[in-house]
Amino acid sequence: MYFPVYHTAFDSYNWMTNYGDPLFQRHVAVAGVWGLLALHLADDAILPFNYVSYAEQLQNYTNHLHTLVKGSVYLDPIIASIQEFASAAEEAEEEAMKLREEESNSEFLVLKKRTLNDRLILAERSFLDADGLQGRPWFKHLVYGPPGDSESKLVFFPGIADAISASTRMKRKEGEAAIQHEIWRVARAIERASSALRGGIFTEKWS
Repeated sequence: MYFPVYHTAFDSYNWMTNYGDPLFQRHVAVAGVWGLLALHLADDAILPFNYVSYAEQLQNYTNHLHTLVKGSVYLDPIIASIQEFASAAEEAEEEAMKLREEESNSEFLVLKKRTLNDRLILAERSFLDADGLQGRPWFKHLVYGPPGDSESKLVFFPGIADAISASTRMKRKEGEAAIQHEIWRVARAIERASSALRGGIFTEKWS
């Protein structure tokens, strides 16, 4: 039986040693995963960021979102931006594979790898929005983040999830407009990520 003790008075060493993870095997496993990830991020010549799978996941999220939106709300902006992002991701992955196969240690090759790494980093940062989520500006990521409504059927696109929940308390047109606004925000973030992967420059003020 699941007992929600996390961040409660019962979230103690005693509870963990008796019920949660008595032999601390899960702790060791998670520490190993994070440690291995840290080593790859620190030592790999090219960052292990796979945006091809990222694009596939975004498409899966959008397919699920399609089952929840109604009325005049349309997902075309996100669909189009994901298609462009998937193409940019394929290009970046091919470039990374070619650079990994290079055996030279020339300064030019090192610079090319560094440039690709910068683009990979900027692509992930592109999903951040300086204004944050409406009513929760400390959450900046437009793809991943907790929804404001614990009963929300979306565990991704938090801004859209919040808008869908808020729309139930609005007039129909106002609610649909609020959802559409958040859809456009996500679409623009994905477009920024595509631009970053291709070496484009976008101007954005980050908080």
